[in-house]
Amino acid sequence: MADWLYRGSLKIVPPLYVGLTGLLFFTCRKSIHGEEHRRFCERHNAFICAIWHYGILYILHHFRGKKAAVMVSASRDGEYIARAARLMGFSTVRGSRTSQGLRAIIRLRTQLKKGLSAGIVADGSQGPPRKLQAGVILLAGRSGAPILPFAWSAERYITFSSWDRTVLPLPFSRMSICYGKPLLVPDKLEDGELERYRLLLEESMNRLYQEAWSIYGRKHHEKQ
Repeated sequence: MADWLYRGSLKIVPPLYVGLTGLLFFTCRKSIHGEEHRRFCERHNAFICAIWHYGILYILHHFRGKKAAVMVSASRDGEYIARAARLMGFSTVRGSRTSQGLRAIIRLRTQLKKGLSAGIVADGSQGPPRKLQAGVILLAGRSGAPILPFAWSAERYITFSSWDRTVLPLPFSRMSICYGKPLLVPDKLEDGELERYRLLLEESMNRLYQEAWSIYGRKHHEKQ
């Protein structure tokens, strides 16, 4: 019975999600910050867009229709996101830190070499929130693609009771879309350099996150 409901929901939920969120985000007024960083990355054959998990509901809409592959959790719940992503024109690669993670990184590198950009949730599917996992650094080094930090904030929004407090803007809210300074990672990392680049990107993404939310007078998105 449970499997029947799951299979049925996979046919209904993703297209419903794409339609409803598309309508919601269309009503929001957006401002773009750091556009020069995105233009720098677009001059490369492909780039890696890195975002914290709290913002996952908007990023797919923002890059919809682009030539890109996104890494999605290999869990059953991840199948909803994977199907929604494919409806928006993305290729999908399944994997996470605890399941098929290395294989997913290799497949993403192949997609980057083919000219598709890549989207990756830098703190993974299980967190902890805003703590960078090393996969994005390995992917950038092995592919030669620059990493583009990405953050967004909203004036009015709701948060869900998930580990990352996932955000959904309210209709007709103002939103700020922020690109950070790109990071290039060498192909061959010496001892200790992987951790150095991991910390460097983590600090950069958290500064961008704070800058995004400070636009609306907040230090973070988690409501008190």
